[in-house]
Amino acid sequence: MSDLGLEILLAGCEHVYSDVELKHKLTKSARDSRPLRVKLGMDPTAPDIHFGHSVVLRKLRQFQDLGHKAVLIIGDFTARIGDPTGRSETRRMLSEADIRTNAETYLAQAGRVLDTAPAKFEVRWNGEWLNAMNFADVLKLTGRMTVGQLLKRDDFRKRFEAETPIGLHEFLYPLVQGWDSVCIQADVELGGTDQMYNNLVGRDLQVAVGQEPQVVMLLPLLRGLDGERKMSKSYGNHVALTDSALDMFGKTMSIADTLLGEWYALLTSLQREEAEAAIAAHPMEAKKRLACLVGERFHGEAAMRAARAEWEAAFGAKELSAVDVVIPAAELADGKLPAWKLFWLAHEREISKSEARRMVEGGALEINGEKPSDPNALLAVRNGMEFRAGRHRKGERVKQPLIGRIVIG
Repeated sequence: MSDLGLEILLAGCEHVYSDVELKHKLTKSARDSRPLRVKLGMDPTAPDIHFGHSVVLRKLRQFQDLGHKAVLIIGDFTARIGDPTGRSETRRMLSEADIRTNAETYLAQAGRVLDTAPAKFEVRWNGEWLNAMNFADVLKLTGRMTVGQLLKRDDFRKRFEAETPIGLHEFLYPLVQGWDSVCIQADVELGGTDQMYNNLVGRDLQVAVGQEPQVVMLLPLLRGLDGERKMSKSYGNHVALTDSALDMFGKTMSIADTLLGEWYALLTSLQREEAEAAIAAHPMEAKKRLACLVGERFHGEAAMRAARAEWEAAFGAKELSAVDVVIPAAELADGKLPAWKLFWLAHEREISKSEARRMVEGGALEINGEKPSDPNALLAVRNGMEFRAGRHRKGERVKQPLIGRIVIG
């Protein structure tokens, strides 16, 4: 393995345990003509894969392009437990039918990023080995970790101190995920930074059974459309790989300018210097370029050009960044507002509340390309969302619409 190959694999990683071990494994792989087995585990807890997932999938594809084998673990067993990472309460347990349905979509969507040729791709279901364990096997596995070790984990510790219930099954999650690495003899495991604890447990378990420990490579978490939390379907701040070209373009255009550098770094192959120069020179054009670059991987260049043209026709030549629609943060409840109130506040309270309701019912409000018709619909409001509405003054409608981007003040 050349230094260039190692440099490509390390690029963008936030933590690697360890780069020295990775170099050793790559050298040994080249000498013995044995591709590394690179593990990525995905629990099918929701039907769609989104841009956040694609960050680690792109890294897995880099390993494939360098001759190694991607081993995708579909967590049909672990999805029943639910990963407690970052959770302040116990997850709802999914049915087997839901898990199977979600898993089928995962495989189809992951194939839009990964090389699915048999020589480079292997799919395993962790129910293969976890369903076969008897109670004695489970007790033996739990004996490999102490309660004290588990409570060092930040999310468990916080819940314990807050006296929030922690199910015993949640304590088992890091162990069973780590056991996957033992069962497939992983050389490398990829994950987001929130998976550090789970992935390192895999290393420990491999050592315990006499295997060479896997290298753990952790990538940054992509912040979602709200600009704050990690991208997640449960937060409603995601862009799905199944979204249409127009939706991908429009949603990407809705992110705040402050996310541009992060999204360029995690979702494209553009050199950092070039991306930074483009953002500094013209943020709006940089955002359009980003939307096209990211979408081309899933829809092709022609489709994204058409999506850009349709989006620009819908919002006109006027740059949305030229107008700020300021929404006071104090008016938000859990980041949401009724549609009528958003319309009313955007017009600086210069119209009546009843008029705002009528205007929303009449289709005068457009937010991120959607037109809510229910004035009481709760809308998630975040910085950078595209906003279009009729402008009013003292009850008289002005022909020119209010066009801009939301700024939470």
